[in-house]
Amino acid sequence: SVQDKNALHLYSVNGKYLGSETLKEEVSDICVTGEYIVMGSLQGFLSIRDLYSLSLSISPLAMRLPIHCISVTKEYSHILVGLEDGKLIIVGVGKPAEV
Repeated sequence: SVQDKNALHLYSVNGKYLGSETLKEEVSDICVTGEYIVMGSLQGFLSIRDLYSLSLSISPLAMRLPIHCISVTKEYSHILVGLEDGKLIIVGVGKPAEV
C-alpha cells in the first residue's frame, strides 16, 4: 500500500515481472491455491482471482465485516473465512449441486 493505493503484483519464480492489478480494498489475508488467489480485505470482501491473469474469477463476496484470515480446505471444496467479530464463515466452492 503506497499513498492509499493497493496493488497485486505477479512475478515468475525467477523474479521476472509478469503484471499487476490495482485493488480497491486493503488486503488482510491472501491464500494461493491451485490456479487461484483467494483474498480477504479489511473492507469485508472475499475475492477470488486467476493466478496468471490476476483478473477476478467471480465478483467479490461481501462479508460485511473486516476479514482477518482465510484458508482453503485441502480438497478445494470450501473456503474458511474468519471475521473481526470472531465468526467463522464457510463458503462452498463450485456449482450449487456440487456444494
